[in-house]
Amino acid sequence: MTGGDRATPQPQRGQAGWQDPGPRDVVRDRQNPDLLTPPSTDAGTLPNLQFSFSDAHTRIQRGGWTREVTVRELPIATELCGVDMTLEPGAYRELHWHKQSEWAYVSRGSARISAVDQEGRNFLDDVRAGDLWFFPQGVPHHIQALDEGVEFLLVFDDGAFTENGTFLISDFFAHTPKEVLAKNFGWRPEQLDSIPEREKYIFAGEVPPPLDRDRVVSPTGDVPRTLTHRLQAQQPQRFPGGQVRIADVGQFAASTTICAALVEVDPGGMRELHWHPTDDEWQYYLSGHGRMGCSPARVWPAPSTCAPATSGTCRSPTATTSRTSATSLWSSWRFSASPGSRTSP
Repeated sequence: MTGGDRATPQPQRGQAGWQDPGPRDVVRDRQNPDLLTPPSTDAGTLPNLQFSFSDAHTRIQRGGWTREVTVRELPIATELCGVDMTLEPGAYRELHWHKQSEWAYVSRGSARISAVDQEGRNFLDDVRAGDLWFFPQGVPHHIQALDEGVEFLLVFDDGAFTENGTFLISDFFAHTPKEVLAKNFGWRPEQLDSIPEREKYIFAGEVPPPLDRDRVVSPTGDVPRTLTHRLQAQQPQRFPGGQVRIADVGQFAASTTICAALVEVDPGGMRELHWHPTDDEWQYYLSGHGRMGCSPARVWPAPSTCAPATSGTCRSPTATTSRTSATSLWSSWRFSASPGSRTSP
């Protein structure tokens, strides 16, 4: 049988190849059948185009955990990177900021987010599963889980970004002499004894009160446009093989550096062959199983099989396509880091 059976796949295609007697990881071979037995059109000269979050290091703290896929884990993904983060009820992702813009999708639960822009204007809102948020570069912000806890995907417009390198108030204060802090705030040094000795990053807390009771009146007012978007309230574009919701600047005006598409492909369906002349595409798979292929100039196609919590990248001007297995609805995000661009159709 070509490629062996499903229980023990083999690197065989027709009369080519032979059995693999081991040592081998059969589980990984089953997960990546198109790498073990690629189709005849595959030249095999592309860099790795996918990486599973299950293979990423998990940072565990009291109150939650996080893991990331950056250019370190997926070297071809130079334009975008992703972070998977979970917070228990009431826990915080500490107030922080970074020079990269931050796009987010809430996959489970709910959270309260806040931000203060460079003019001192406030933003505070609650987000739930299916919602998006966007923090422009340099804007301080924090995230707090509500009573369900929360899990969310973060996407940044720089493949080399790392969540472990964000600028934190606790880290800043921990590395500033107490006498300097006391003089800055007009306090006595002993009043600062409770300041953390190191960064907090993620920490446990109490579930906040209802949004209306938690609002802060800012003398400079609120931000001029919302930093959240209710994606599920947006009508999808429907096609014979599935549907798509596109969140570009036309639908989510605040998201000026990252646009995204939530693509749902029916069992056996296919995302049409296409390419992006100038923009890279970073993908994240939410559910189901499918096959993604890329074909850059002067190189034959290289397919790969993708499962949930897998990220993938195609560099411009690479042609790409996606299709599902016969039994599962395939739901995935497609991202571009070009201002105002679309992820098509």
